[in-house]
Amino acid sequence: MTKKQQRHTIASVGTAVLMLLLFLLLWFIRLSAVRPEEEEGVEVAFGEVSEAGGYESQQSEAVPLPAPQPSSPAPSAAPSENDLMTQEDEEALALRKEQEKKERERRQAEAAEKQRQREEQARLEAERKAREQAEAERRAKEAEAVAKANAMGSLFGQAGSNTGSGDSQGSGQKGNPVGHGSVGGNTWNLSGRGIKGTLPQPSNNFRQEGRVVVQIRVNAAGQVVAATIKGGDVSDKQTQQLALDAARKAKFTEGDHDQIGTITYIFKLN
Repeated sequence: MTKKQQRHTIASVGTAVLMLLLFLLLWFIRLSAVRPEEEEGVEVAFGEVSEAGGYESQQSEAVPLPAPQPSSPAPSAAPSENDLMTQEDEEALALRKEQEKKERERRQAEAAEKQRQREEQARLEAERKAREQAEAERRAKEAEAVAKANAMGSLFGQAGSNTGSGDSQGSGQKGNPVGHGSVGGNTWNLSGRGIKGTLPQPSNNFRQEGRVVVQIRVNAAGQVVAATIKGGDVSDKQTQQLALDAARKAKFTEGDHDQIGTITYIFKLN
């Protein structure tokens, strides 16, 4: 049974009970009504004894009122078409309001998600620009340091080339005898410096043979503080990285300032 039918049934029962109570109330009122008193005659003597009784007394009899017929309960009013339409309109309106509320919540959630995505994208873009700016500044500082080291190295190299233990007629080199060397086919060149120990060799795990020239910057303590690919005929990035890793491990003799030099690695496939 639907809610509409339940409401109709309850209304019908309530109407019947109300009519029954009204009928009982009228019935009790009827029973408690005061009945009229019977009229009594007065005896008057006129003439003979036999006639002394006068007129024969007549007593009026109370005429009973007809008993009220019990009224049948009024039929319960069936819901009209307007009532049904009103109920359906209210339910449809409530359903439409609920749907509109859900739609508003969905749109608000979508707008919030789009706003979050825009903020996240803006944050990532700002971080990328900051990284690029920091990298550009680092490269600029490194290039400036390399330029200063080259200028100072050229100055000291020219000054050192004028004096040396070599003899133009002997087997010794004119100027500083150190500053370059070769180990296992790989060579290094750093004006006024010597290699400490031996020149580090790249790993054998390379995929292309050829020559890789690595430019190095060495500080006053003899440590390689920067290494970049300067030239060569090897294009394989992994092989170039092996040369860079080996060059960074090289140790040179101490000096007075940073200097720029090169290490050349020869890669040969077995």
